[in-house]
Amino acid sequence: MNEIKKPYTNTIEEISQELEVDPSQGLSEEDYQNRFEKFGPNKLQEKREISFLKVLLHEIFEPMILLLFGVGIVYTIFGLVFEGDPFDGITIFVIIAILVFVEIYNEYRAKKTIESLKDLAVPDATVLRDGKIEEIKPENLVLGDVVYLKVGNRVPADLRLTEAYGLQLDESALTGESTPATKNAENTLGEKTDLLERENMAFAGTTVTRGKGKGIVVATAMNTELGKIAGLTESIKVPKTPLQLAMKQLSLWLVGVALFFAVLIPIVGIFQGKDPFEMILTGLSLSFATVPEELPIIITVVLALGAYSLSKNNALVKYLKTAETLGSVTVIATDKTGTLTKNDMRLAKIYADGDTVELDGKELSECQTQVLEIGAMVNDVLIEKDGDTLSYKGDPMEIALIHAAEEANISYKELSQKYKLTQEFTFDNKRMMMSQIYKVNGNYTLFLKGATEQILNNAQQFISDGSKKDLTEDIREEILAKVREMAENGLRVLGFAFKELNNPDISQEEAEKDLIFCGIGGFIDPPRGEVKDAIEECKSAGIRVLMITGDYEQTAQAIGQEVGIDARKVLLGREVEEMDKDGLKGRVNYINVFARATPEHKLRIVEALKENGEQVAVTGDGINDAPALKKADIGVAMGKTGTDVAKETGDMVLLDDNFATITYAVEQGRKLYDNLRKGVRYYLAVKMALIVIFLLPVLFGVQLPFAPIQIILLELFMDLAASATFVVEPSETDVMKLPPRDPEAKFMDKEMNLGILMGAVSLIGAVLIVYFIALGIHPDEVARTIAFATWMVSHVLLAFNMRTIRDPLKKVGYLSNKMMIIWALGAIGVMFLIVYIPPLQAVLNVTAIGFLDWLLIFGISIAFSFWIEIAKILSKKYFSKK
Repeated sequence: MNEIKKPYTNTIEEISQELEVDPSQGLSEEDYQNRFEKFGPNKLQEKREISFLKVLLHEIFEPMILLLFGVGIVYTIFGLVFEGDPFDGITIFVIIAILVFVEIYNEYRAKKTIESLKDLAVPDATVLRDGKIEEIKPENLVLGDVVYLKVGNRVPADLRLTEAYGLQLDESALTGESTPATKNAENTLGEKTDLLERENMAFAGTTVTRGKGKGIVVATAMNTELGKIAGLTESIKVPKTPLQLAMKQLSLWLVGVALFFAVLIPIVGIFQGKDPFEMILTGLSLSFATVPEELPIIITVVLALGAYSLSKNNALVKYLKTAETLGSVTVIATDKTGTLTKNDMRLAKIYADGDTVELDGKELSECQTQVLEIGAMVNDVLIEKDGDTLSYKGDPMEIALIHAAEEANISYKELSQKYKLTQEFTFDNKRMMMSQIYKVNGNYTLFLKGATEQILNNAQQFISDGSKKDLTEDIREEILAKVREMAENGLRVLGFAFKELNNPDISQEEAEKDLIFCGIGGFIDPPRGEVKDAIEECKSAGIRVLMITGDYEQTAQAIGQEVGIDARKVLLGREVEEMDKDGLKGRVNYINVFARATPEHKLRIVEALKENGEQVAVTGDGINDAPALKKADIGVAMGKTGTDVAKETGDMVLLDDNFATITYAVEQGRKLYDNLRKGVRYYLAVKMALIVIFLLPVLFGVQLPFAPIQIILLELFMDLAASATFVVEPSETDVMKLPPRDPEAKFMDKEMNLGILMGAVSLIGAVLIVYFIALGIHPDEVARTIAFATWMVSHVLLAFNMRTIRDPLKKVGYLSNKMMIIWALGAIGVMFLIVYIPPLQAVLNVTAIGFLDWLLIFGISIAFSFWIEIAKILSKKYFSKK
């Protein structure tokens, strides 16, 4: 069995025989395994595979590593020529290996994290195997698989359609033709039929815009039409964030500063008569240690791991820029159904035949029963069969209708056998309804459901006491009053109608006029239990929460008030439509609930908010939500109910469709940005301190405090601390009590610069005071050892002090960052090993020191770091009083 060359020329039966599949059962598991082994995964060729060797070579040829290689070579030559011992050079190369490993690990982990996020974002395909409907990854599709399609799906492989009910596909990704292509499964076509005219085919990469259907996979991977045209899939590029670009510019500036001092210090030392060779090594080592080449890596690691952490908590972040932007959100514009509510819909009431009944086992009239039959039949629910048992997947309201019918002893299975679907007009936001034409006993009937006002506008009659009567204006108002009554009680309302047809081959417009109104149904979908607290937390964080829904004003108002949204004023979609830009900009400043809104209205609301300077996160699940999702600063697509189009357009996907997850993501976004600032602040403070600690002794004409090889060791610990330990720092207690961050605010602001300066002064003061004291009472080698130990201890204490920006360390917990604890113990442990183990002493030019020396080291280090903590405590008390 091989792929069929021109499947559009074959009948459904011929395709089924050729691919050895029963369209009503799908492939067996054995067939699938055999075909997967033969043809491989349904995946276009990619260049995304991350090679560890490539990352290794990239790191080895980094300028800073090459510089360190130069230092190692000079050390080796110096050792062999002058001392006959290359041990110092070998030590340098060992340190190179450690540094390269650390950088490779960070970069490789970040890239893998990004790739894993992309993999998580791939939408599933709905297939039939062994008679059961399953959700599988598209790459697991094989020839002969039977695939279901519905509105919003992206076609996962080339399909020969076997069923098409009002099916239309957007094939622009493949053909460039913007007009949706209408499909017909029954026709067979000639061999020379143009790609644009192959109406019995659905091609990989295209999107279902209307209707539903089913098809057999006839081509996968590079053999699809998309694969043939595209060749290779373009590599997914993670866009540079504004922060990454700002850090790149900062890095370039700091490189210049670092290199200037790395050249200046050796020159001054040589003019003062110091050993030229040692000064050259010092300059090389200092340039290696102070050039901030790790800044871009630190930022990538923090953003990527932050994004990955969010994905593990039901917030799939597709782009790194989203993780950065989350902390600056000022407005969240959310849907109601499924996001604020449970999306666990049930039919609570029916109004028909002039009477309202609650579905609690009471006997229903003929007309009320007909409402349930229409509701059960007009749907896009996927039915799974397991023997005689049926289960359903799809829209919760449609499932609720089927369950309500079954609870009223109306068998959905029997209805499906009784009525044969001949044509379908799918729901769209202009008509606000959907309808289907069924054949029963040789007659044709249109069943319809949707927005009650729209149906009443198209209706001429209604059912009362089992007979048809003219729909007068009074009756119309009576029905609308019942709609309002249900809506005021928080119920979602649908209307139901039918029409008897003589000719089933009829246009949508003709079919859906002169309707016979049957009744309305009220559905209840209670709010999620955690939403009210989440909205309250948003308010504390200075974030407005807006509800934009297609529901009635009263329904929206009832739900809004229940979850804590100020719903005293509601703006309707038609009012949005009638307003000019300036008028809408004024209203969105104080109105929090928008009802009867279409996706077009949602887009205008988002645009108005953005023009008012808001940073907007918007939720959406439909194809038509794509413009608003794209326009928003953060588009949030629904993972459960959202269409593939919405998921692809959005920046973030809520895997649980829960509003509380958005609040959590905002909090994590703020924490992430805070942690990034902490890491960079610490990192730059250490770099600045190292330059000054070398500059001042040279200017005063005294021995340098560190040997060149010690500088390289110090660099190793700086990188580990800055790029790893601050990533996992817990949130400060006020992270969701502060106003949103201004996205235009400078990263290197006054607070940041002051923090860097305070950290640098702390290190400089501790190391130089201890060093100058030691020089007065000890030989140079001992004084250098004491300075080295002071740097290591002060270095660790500074990292702990910089774990918080606003809170005293006690509030977040001294031991709450386990990674920093491990790093600190490692750093101090390595320090003691170096000072007291003879082989390490010889390598790093240190010597053993006494108990009083340690008292001096720890006493001064604690004193010079503790003042930062005191400053935070005093600042907290001052601002809390204000």
